[in-house]
Amino acid sequence: QVQLVESGGGLVQAGGSLRLSCVASGIIFRINAMGWYRQAPGKQRELVAVISSGANTNYADSVKGRFTISRDNAKNTVYLQMNSLKPEDTAVYYCNMNLNARDNSYKPYDYWGQGTQVTVSS
Repeated sequence: QVQLVESGGGLVQAGGSLRLSCVASGIIFRINAMGWYRQAPGKQRELVAVISSGANTNYADSVKGRFTISRDNAKNTVYLQMNSLKPEDTAVYYCNMNLNARDNSYKPYDYWGQGTQVTVSS
C-alpha cells in the first residue's frame, strides 16, 4: 500500500527556514507530479508549489522567491525548502504525489500525506 510520510515541520521565528521532506513507499511504478499544499485554520487548502516529472516548477505568488521545491526520483522524495518564513506561512503542509502504483492497477492516482505542522512566530 502506498504511503506518503512528511517530516521537517516545526516552530520557527519569522525570517527563519525549514525544510520539509516527503517520501513515498510501496509498489510504485512511476511518480508523475509532486507538490506541496497547505491549510491554515479556517481556510481552504491551497497549492504552495508543484514540480512535474520533467522538473518544471510552479509556485503560489505568496511564496515565490522564498520557497523552493525539488525532487529526488531515486528516493521517491519531494522537498520544500522554505526561507524567509512569515507568520502567514503558518499552516499544516501536505505532500501530494500523482503516481502509478500497484494499489490502483498502475493507473495515475493522487496520494496525500498526513500533514506536518509549520508554525512561524512573529
